[in-house]
Amino acid sequence: MNSEELKRLPVTLVTGASMGIGRALAEAFARKGHHLLLVARSGDLLEALAEELREGYGGRVFCCASDLAEHNGPERVFRFAAQHDLAVRILVNCAGISRAGVFSDLPFHDLDTIVSVNVIASAKLIRLFLPEMLAERKGTVINMASLGGAQGVPGLALYSATKSFMITLTEALHAELDGTGINVIAVCPGFVDTGFLEKAQHGRHGIKLPVYAVSLVVRAVLRSLEKPRMLVYPTLLDFFLVFLQRFASRKTAVRISGFFAAAKGNR
Repeated sequence: MNSEELKRLPVTLVTGASMGIGRALAEAFARKGHHLLLVARSGDLLEALAEELREGYGGRVFCCASDLAEHNGPERVFRFAAQHDLAVRILVNCAGISRAGVFSDLPFHDLDTIVSVNVIASAKLIRLFLPEMLAERKGTVINMASLGGAQGVPGLALYSATKSFMITLTEALHAELDGTGINVIAVCPGFVDTGFLEKAQHGRHGIKLPVYAVSLVVRAVLRSLEKPRMLVYPTLLDFFLVFLQRFASRKTAVRISGFFAAAKGNR
C-alpha cells in the first residue's frame, strides 16, 4: 500500500442507522471493534447514537446526515467518506421504507420515496463504493432484503417488489464478483419488532407469523461475515417458508404471503 492508502481509516457504513435494525447493527459492529460511518436523515439521532457508541466501545464513529430519498443523497455519503479519508470495507444497505395497503391507494409521494430509498439509493451506494473494494480486493456488501422479496405480497406490493430487487441484485453481484475478494450478501428477515411495522401503518393484529426480536437479525448478519453466503435467513422458519415455495405455484405462494402478512386492509 502507498502512504495515501495507509492513512485512510477502514470503516463499516450502515444506512438507516438511527433506529431499528440499522441502529442494532451499528451497536453490534461497534461492540466488535469496528469504526463506523452512520447514515440517516436525522443528524440529531445519529450524533446521540454516535456519542453512546464512542463512550461504550471506544471506536471512531462518523455521522453523515443524508436523506437517501433525495437524488444526490448517496453521492453526499460518498463525498463525506472521501473528505474524511474513510475506506468503506463493509457497506450495509439497511435503510428502508414501506407502506401497507392496496397499491391503488398508495400516495405518489410514498411511491417515489420507497423506490428512491429501497432501490435507487442502495444500488447507487454499491456502485459508488464497489470500485475501491475491487481495487483493494477486499470488502463486503450486506443488503437488507426481506422474506417479502421472495414473492409478491398483496398489501405490500411495492415494498415486496423493492426487496425482490435487492435479492436479485445480490444474486447477480455475488456471481459477477466471484473470485474478487468481495462478498455480497442479502439478509432476508420476516417480521421484526423494531417499530417498522407501525411506521408502515401495518397493524400487527392480523399478522399470522411471529414478529421476532431484532437480535436474531443481528446474529444472522454477524454469522454471514464469518461464513459468507449469498442469501441469509435469520430463523429456520424463514428458510422453510422460502424453501416450501418450490412445491407451490407462484399464484399460490402470493396468496399465502398475503394471508400471512395481512397487510391489505391496513390503509
